[in-house]
Amino acid sequence: GLREQVVDAMTTNETLWFRDTYPFEVLKNKVIPEFIRNNPGQRLRMWSAACSSGQEPYSISMAIDEFERSNLGQLKMGAQIVATDLSGTMLNNCKTGEYDSLAIARGLSQERLQRYFDPKGAGRWAVKPAIRSRVEFRSFNLLDSYASLGKFDIVFCRNVLIYFSAQVKRDILLRIHSTLKPGGYLFLGASEALNGLPDHYQMVQCSPGIIYQAK
Repeated sequence: GLREQVVDAMTTNETLWFRDTYPFEVLKNKVIPEFIRNNPGQRLRMWSAACSSGQEPYSISMAIDEFERSNLGQLKMGAQIVATDLSGTMLNNCKTGEYDSLAIARGLSQERLQRYFDPKGAGRWAVKPAIRSRVEFRSFNLLDSYASLGKFDIVFCRNVLIYFSAQVKRDILLRIHSTLKPGGYLFLGASEALNGLPDHYQMVQCSPGIIYQAK
């Protein structure tokens, strides 16, 4: 209906593969190895909030695959990525995992394209099932109750808080904290900072980039 169309128009669909690069490197080089050390034999659980057209959760899934390729058998129980967005239309597009060559061109290397996608003809590509199966898409409003989401080791909430007032942003960050396991990590957008919640988060300098650890 009209409401959904308005929501679709508001939620920006300007997305890239491996946006800003560094979060995915930090994930592979720091956060996943740390998770394995601290939680031997557990399944890694992540949330991609505001996943838009699916590039972020699929990029995370590819990064996990890259980690597994160079660290065979370390992530024994694998990983689950819950990807949420407000827009139902976007989510349906996400689930098919199909993209046209214009969308593919935005930040995807030839090597990753060859490894992680199947050509579908007519300039379309589909994310391979092994990458897709790690991701579960759900319709979700960041202003609703978070109880149904469960607990996460890592949350990506990038380039979405800029759309909210300071008060609502603070509220969302507190709610995200309640979904993070102690010591879990929050990734924000490159131009976003977390101010004023010292009892909940501590800043971790990753050079490049900053992430936040839940206290």
